[in-house]
Amino acid sequence: MKLAEALLLRADLQKKLASLKQRIGENVKVQDGDEPSENPTELLIQSSQIIGELYALIGRIHRTNAVVVLDNGKTMLTVLNERDELTERHRLLQSAIDNAKTEGDRYSFREIKWQKAVDISGLQKQADDISVKLRQVNVYLQSANWQVDLLD
Repeated sequence: MKLAEALLLRADLQKKLASLKQRIGENVKVQDGDEPSENPTELLIQSSQIIGELYALIGRIHRTNAVVVLDNGKTMLTVLNERDELTERHRLLQSAIDNAKTEGDRYSFREIKWQKAVDISGLQKQADDISVKLRQVNVYLQSANWQVDLLD
């Protein structure tokens, strides 16, 4: 199985588990005299099986990411970490931009007037540059995911 397939399977298992959790919550308590629409005990058993399968798969994904060296000489884990750092930097800049763009409510000239303390266009340029790098890293990772075999 390729790493990309494992990542798709992981996403499916996570969605299935979320659905089971919701269904359990809807069926663990009913009005006196009513029956739950689904057996919560069975749902708990299914959830437990999914959790075991999911975390076994996640372990394999982590082992693969830690060991596989990509053509740029870095491990998959290192590239993923670099992507996470870029993502965090982008979020920080975008948050600053969004907060600086927010206009304060002024109902009269006597109320406080707010001044921007940052160069929004400069921050936007930095955020755009990071976005380009993020897209490049994501394309690189996607390509690598379809070439790398999942380890046992």
